[in-house]
Amino acid sequence: MAPSQLRGALNIGFQMAITIGILVAGLINFTFASKDWGWRASLGLAAVPAIMITVGSIFLPDTPNSILARGNTEKAREMLKKIRGTDNVDEEFQDLIDATHAAMRVDGQWSTILKPEYRPHLAICFLVPFFQQFTGINVIMFYAPVLFKTLGFGDDASLMSAVITGLVNVFATFISILAVDRLGRRALFLEGGIQMIVSQVLVAVMIAKAFGSAGVGVMSKADSLLVLILICFYVAAFAWSWGPLGWLVPSEICPLEIRSAGQAINVAVNMAFTFIIGQFFLTMLCHMKFGLFLFFACWVVVMTLFIYFFLPETKNVPIEEMNNVWRKHWFWGQYIPDDAVIGTASSTKIKDMEA
Repeated sequence: MAPSQLRGALNIGFQMAITIGILVAGLINFTFASKDWGWRASLGLAAVPAIMITVGSIFLPDTPNSILARGNTEKAREMLKKIRGTDNVDEEFQDLIDATHAAMRVDGQWSTILKPEYRPHLAICFLVPFFQQFTGINVIMFYAPVLFKTLGFGDDASLMSAVITGLVNVFATFISILAVDRLGRRALFLEGGIQMIVSQVLVAVMIAKAFGSAGVGVMSKADSLLVLILICFYVAAFAWSWGPLGWLVPSEICPLEIRSAGQAINVAVNMAFTFIIGQFFLTMLCHMKFGLFLFFACWVVVMTLFIYFFLPETKNVPIEEMNNVWRKHWFWGQYIPDDAVIGTASSTKIKDMEA
C-alpha cells in the first residue's frame, strides 16, 4: 500500500515495532526481576500487544491489489485514491490492473516461483532471511543477560545491559527509517555488515584475552564496559541494516503472481533459523567460547559479499516494475525474459531515475 518513495521507511515501521517490543520486554524483566511472581508478569503482559493486534485488524483496510484480485475494480480504485490522497491515480491503477491480470494467469504460486525467470526472487527470499539469522543478532537479543553475566556483570547489571542494547536497537532502527529511502538498501547493508564484522572480531579478541580457550578467567570492569560498548556498536549496525532490510527487501522484490509464496518462504526460513540458532547458542558458546563471535563474523563477511555482488538497488522502484532492475543486473539478468511486463507510469519513473 505504500508509495514507492516511502515504501522503505513505512516497511521498517514493522521492525521499529519489534525493537520497541524488545525494549519494553527488557524493562519489564528488569522491573519485576526481584519479585517472586515477576515471571508471571513477563509472560502475562505479552497479551497486551496480542489484544492490540486483534483489535487493530478489525480496522485494517484491504489493499487495492487484494480488492482487484477479488474482481472489485471500482472499489479498488477508490481505495487507491484514499491511501494516495489524490484522485490522480489512473496510471498507477493501470499498472496494478496489469499486474493483477498477469498474476491471475498463473496456475500456482509455488510451482511458479520455482521457474527460472523467478530464480533471483527465490534466491533473495531464501538467502536474505537465512543470512539475517547468521549475523548472530538473536544470540545477543535472546541471551543478553546470560552473556553479560558470563562476562562479569551482576544479575541486575546484566538485565540493565540488556535494556541498554534494547535502547540502542530502537534508536538505530529509527536512523534506518530516515536513511533507507535516501541512501538506499545497498549502502545500509554494506556499511552495517562492515561495522558488525569489526565489532564481532573485537569482542572475540576481548573475550579471548580475558578467558582464553579454556574459558576460565576474570574480566575487569573496564574491559566489561568496553565489551558492552562494542556489542552496542554491533547492535546498532544490525538495527539499521540487516534487521529492517532483512524484512524489507524480500517483501518488495516479488511480483504479484509469486508475492505470497515469496513472503511465506521469507518468514518460514527466518523463523526456522531463529529456532535453530536459539536452541544451539548456549552449547556453541560453551564449546567455541570467543570463537563463536568469529564464527558469526565469518558469516557476515559472506553475506556482505553477497549483497555487494548479487543485490541490486531497489529504492524508489515500484514493486510492479522490479523486473526492470533484475533484467539490468550482471548476473540475474540472464533469468529475466525480454517480455517482462513494464508498466507505463512506472517505466517513466525508472527512466527519470536513470536520467
